[in-house]
Amino acid sequence: MTVEGPRGTLTHEMMPGIQMKTEGQQLLVSIVAGHSLGEKALGASHGLTRALLKNMVQGVAAGFERKLEIQGVGYRAALEKGKLSMSLGFSHPVVMELPKGVSVDIEKQTLLTVKGVDKYLVGETAAKIRRVKPPEVYKGTGIRYFGEYVRKKVGKTGATGKAGGK
Repeated sequence: MTVEGPRGTLTHEMMPGIQMKTEGQQLLVSIVAGHSLGEKALGASHGLTRALLKNMVQGVAAGFERKLEIQGVGYRAALEKGKLSMSLGFSHPVVMELPKGVSVDIEKQTLLTVKGVDKYLVGETAAKIRRVKPPEVYKGTGIRYFGEYVRKKVGKTGATGKAGGK
């Protein structure tokens, strides 16, 4: 299956036992009767194939994006020669190579937008960026998805140094 649109082209190999046909403006995905894979496996593959085709059509038409925000004093990101360079409090800047078909826009050095036509690739790239420095539960610093709420934990308290404060 190949889908072409204004933003690019995506291809996907159809699973055996699944057939697709077009009727007017609709793509219909159906199960081939009497296939050797079994009814349960074909049912799951049917829904997966339909969702993948929907994401392919949406991706080449409008594209996908995932926003990330960096929180922390001195934490920032920049694009250098097609690579993402991030200063995240480590002794060295973290440099990531972006996969083909994915671009990153940076606003205010702390707001990243990962864009592309392949939904899986956009989500995976955003997750890899977040994995470099996930949100810290005591201070709240790190890389998080835009709008993600990170529940902060209460640190140790008490004058005697014990956690209970007795």
